[in-house]
Amino acid sequence: MSRLAKKPLELPQGTELNFSNGLVTVKGAKGQLKQDTMPGIVVKQEEKNIWVSLDEKIHIKKPFLGLYLSLIKNMIEGVSKGFEKKLQLIGVGYRAAVSGNSLDLKVGYSHPTLLTIPEGIEVKVEKSVAISVTGIDKRAVGQFAADIRAVRPPEPYKGKGIRYIDEFVRKKAGKAAKGA
Repeated sequence: MSRLAKKPLELPQGTELNFSNGLVTVKGAKGQLKQDTMPGIVVKQEEKNIWVSLDEKIHIKKPFLGLYLSLIKNMIEGVSKGFEKKLQLIGVGYRAAVSGNSLDLKVGYSHPTLLTIPEGIEVKVEKSVAISVTGIDKRAVGQFAADIRAVRPPEPYKGKGIRYIDEFVRKKAGKAAKGA
């Protein structure tokens, strides 16, 4: 049994969880999320505590218990607080703008770089070089932030590119001039 599954998940005020027929539904102040579970995962609710366990009758591998425990925990946190990823553009002339349902990135390419913003994700651009991606689904927020970063990853010589706010890019030494 997972060590994390020995402790219950606490349900915050104003959040409700339903489990029926292998479908976990979590409703909160920011929205609603649904997650299918595989047969053998049991979710029980006792007042404000959520217990995730394995069904003894169905043989299922133990790591799936920790997986579904983390998924449910992220769903609860997402509908109550939400998730946010921040990125920054570093480079001369690099800028971003939100136009309608797309993010326009100007990062040194000769062609326009437009990314369609997925449903349920909100993108804000501050000072045209700071991008904030927010939403209730942790996987969707992280994936869209990774898609933005993949347009122009930071390069190790000058550090130009798109990076997360807390990311450290280790710089390499350039070509050394040969002394005569």
